Amino acid sequence: MSVVGQGIDRVDGRLKVMGAATYSAEHKLPQLAHAVMVLSTIPKGRIGAIDSAAVKGMPGVVAVMTHENAPRLALPPGAEKKDGGEQSKPDQKKQPPNPKLSLLQDDVIWYNAQPVAVVIADTFEHARDAARQLRVRYSAERAQLDFAQARKKLRRPQPQPGRPSDTGRGNVARSMERAGTRFDATYTTPMENHNPIEPHATIAHWQGDNLVMYDSTQNVSGVQRTVASSFGMAPEQVRVICPFVGGGFGCKGSVWSHVVLAAMAAKMAGRPVKLVLDRTQMYGPVGARPLTEQHLVMGASQAGKLAAVRHDTISSTAFLDDFAEPCTAVTRTLYASDSLQTSQRLATLNVGVPTYMRAPGEASGSFALESALDELAYKLKMDPVQLRLANYAEKDPEKDIPWSSKSLRECYRVAGERFGWARRNPQPRSMKSGRTLVGWGMATATYPANRKNAKASAVLLPDGTAVVRSGSHDLGTGTYTVMTQIAADALGMPPARVRFQLGDTALPEAPVSGGSQTVASVGPAVHQAARALRDKLIGMAVADSASPLHGLAAGDVDAVDGWLLARSEPARREPMTDIVIRAGGQSVGADAHAEPGDEKKRYAMHAFGAVFVEVHVDPDVGTIRVPRIVGAYGVGRVMNRKTTHSQLMGGIVWGMGMGLMEKTEMDWRFGRAVNANLADYHVPVNADIGEIDIVIVDEEDKQINELGAKGVGEIGITGVAAAIANAVYHATGKRIRDLPITPDKVLV
Repeated sequence: MSVVGQGIDRVDGRLKVMGAATYSAEHKLPQLAHAVMVLSTIPKGRIGAIDSAAVKGMPGVVAVMTHENAPRLALPPGAEKKDGGEQSKPDQKKQPPNPKLSLLQDDVIWYNAQPVAVVIADTFEHARDAARQLRVRYSAERAQLDFAQARKKLRRPQPQPGRPSDTGRGNVARSMERAGTRFDATYTTPMENHNPIEPHATIAHWQGDNLVMYDSTQNVSGVQRTVASSFGMAPEQVRVICPFVGGGFGCKGSVWSHVVLAAMAAKMAGRPVKLVLDRTQMYGPVGARPLTEQHLVMGASQAGKLAAVRHDTISSTAFLDDFAEPCTAVTRTLYASDSLQTSQRLATLNVGVPTYMRAPGEASGSFALESALDELAYKLKMDPVQLRLANYAEKDPEKDIPWSSKSLRECYRVAGERFGWARRNPQPRSMKSGRTLVGWGMATATYPANRKNAKASAVLLPDGTAVVRSGSHDLGTGTYTVMTQIAADALGMPPARVRFQLGDTALPEAPVSGGSQTVASVGPAVHQAARALRDKLIGMAVADSASPLHGLAAGDVDAVDGWLLARSEPARREPMTDIVIRAGGQSVGADAHAEPGDEKKRYAMHAFGAVFVEVHVDPDVGTIRVPRIVGAYGVGRVMNRKTTHSQLMGGIVWGMGMGLMEKTEMDWRFGRAVNANLADYHVPVNADIGEIDIVIVDEEDKQINELGAKGVGEIGITGVAAAIANAVYHATGKRIRDLPITPDKVLV
């Protein structure tokens, strides 16, 4: 019986419950020093002077690193200055290889909360106190902090594979003229910040010319490459270790300034250094979801068939580096329409560089698209589900290729029936519970199925246990458990005798754990490595005269529960361990490299879902409660029912936060977040959550990978904010197009 798909408990669960899981800030090193970053207090200008003399004399202070004394880093290729055939010292005004990093190489300030110094001391308390005493004088310049002004000088994003800034099909203007019903509205989403329980943390330890780093990251290999490039080292000289991540959600998918600064501080101090961000420092130097302004225009027939759609998005970015929130991606593929046009533009501000946040683009884009469809449904006097079915895309309308699999119709049906959608009175303010206004809303969920190259290895040890390795990550999503299940199935061994190792650049390389691609990428590599090991053991057995399986064809031998046995004569068997012992007691191993082929040229690959929401709104004070949500999802073959359910539930909860609470409140005079803490930056807590009913529709997709797995980390958040907005309109008759939906907006 296959263990893949079963909801087995997390193999790392006991370690976490017992407090034995070691996170990045918890590794013990001798003579460990502590570093604290000092952040700028202006959004643009230059550093005039840093008075560090008094700080250097404070108790325990080892060093104060500023742009005046920081180690000089490697320059981008071609930036070196030559003099008499010799390379001169790097120009301090040059940027390091990664332009979004602030690594104390010059005195320029690009945003408020940019790192301007690092204080190193013998204890965290000494480092923190000294950092607070460091005085920095600035020469301030006029900053661009007005989104309305910035949008007057829009730019196209830099070209990215698969993410065009402009797309089009058909003739939107002509189709719009023919449409019987037209709709036009603008939707906005605010800047939002990540708040994982574990903040960013890095320990750096130089060992001669080599560097070992313990970093909380979604991409150990990416950290290795960036740090090596920054110091002009070979990647093999940098080892990055991260066995556990206390939440990432995109913010730990990139390499941020503090990571390289920790390595620089360790070099300066001549001893290992730990640098951990406090909660306030999570707002600015490590990215955020950018502001978006999305203009949607739709034209449809009276029967609801979309004739034309135009979706123009403006998102905020930074002067230091570009980041585009691809809001139009969902519009380009989700519904069939004769004509469609999308555009993506950037408004540049003096803020920290934005970054990926759970379902980047799809989360904010689906809010606009699914809200607009609901508004169109009301104009047409049509059921919102029926409107979506009327525009159901039987193939990818952008690429004109078939779906690898699509269960969206079934998701609408199952979720609608469980929710009781047929009992809905469509008239706004028509449903009540006492004086409380009741609203029902729905939306479609979707996220692309992604996959990248990955490597893995599998080894059978003399004690009869197997170790499977890949340099992937577990962000709390269950990677340890799922990979154990995949390996156990492929090996023909019980999961209890399989151990999976991850989070280390010394292991076979795996891609960033982002884009819901870990299982779809690493899973096939693990499966192939384990299967190769199994086949190697079978080959050894049938060639060994001492084996009861000797002389059989390899195809006539199976592996079950740690035994090799003849398919036609199961009593003819032997444990895998015996094969290893007879071969000299040495471990037997196999490697694999799994990579996608041309399947994305032949098939469009997405996960789909439908989410239905009930809200209760107090008509006097405007408070909004969400007593129940029903979501049905088609996400390919499920690897673990329990972890999949947890991932989808987590996404839905985050969607509630996006819809009702989350907003980084900026003081736009200075470009600094004023709610940079968990007391004032509101996220959902247990008391906010009602019943969440999740249904996983059975679906297999053999096109994306041999496991049929699509990924579930991000689809859960998509559509939820829109479904809430649609339910709030149904309850109150007030359409909120500006997230989050707060009581003041409902009452106005």
